[in-house]
Amino acid sequence: MSDASGRFDPPNSRPAREPMFNVPLVVLLIAASMPTLFFFQRDLPDMGMSMAFAPIDLEQGRWGGLLTAMLLHGGWTHAIMNAVAALAFGTPVARLFGTRIGPTVFLLFYLACGVLASLGYGLIHWGSSEPMVGASGAVFGLIGAATRLLGGQGKVLPMGDRRVVGAAITWMAVNAVTGMIGGLPGTEGARIAWEAHAVGFVVGFLAIGPLGRMFGTGGRLIAEAR
Repeated sequence: MSDASGRFDPPNSRPAREPMFNVPLVVLLIAASMPTLFFFQRDLPDMGMSMAFAPIDLEQGRWGGLLTAMLLHGGWTHAIMNAVAALAFGTPVARLFGTRIGPTVFLLFYLACGVLASLGYGLIHWGSSEPMVGASGAVFGLIGAATRLLGGQGKVLPMGDRRVVGAAITWMAVNAVTGMIGGLPGTEGARIAWEAHAVGFVVGFLAIGPLGRMFGTGGRLIAEAR
């Protein structure tokens, strides 16, 4: 029995409301860390460039920059854009992994995308001493993974799905055009490491299939992902 206001509906008969703010905590922390770390980076004597990554580091056996460069940014615009993108594209990825061991899997996935993106950039520009900073490679890993999730209702779509192919082509085209522009406002003229973005995207795009099979939560498993 019910009236127009629904006062007499059984308690479980009403549809559950989605919370207005439903970002997984691990994604929120990663996104918040970007502008926060840049705030402190500005006070470092060298603006943190001692922790940046340069391709010549690989030749000289210095590997730490592959990870520490992700903690630095070239300006407020750079940090905030990466934070917003991490929130938008990290959320569906984190939800796929669930809440039990999902945050750990997500964090390791995010770091792996960033490290491999920097490594790819270093191999492409072997011997260069030009430093690279930013979490953009890791963020593009999230974008690559989310490309196979958006529209799949929580499932990983096949790489050959036309929606996935179309979105991937669009992202790579945008990345290439951005790379040709050569810089963004607020980054003090720093060159965009679009190659690192591309590598990160490919890593996330490929890795989300097997990771989804291993760690995807019940009802959100793979839709013939390969």
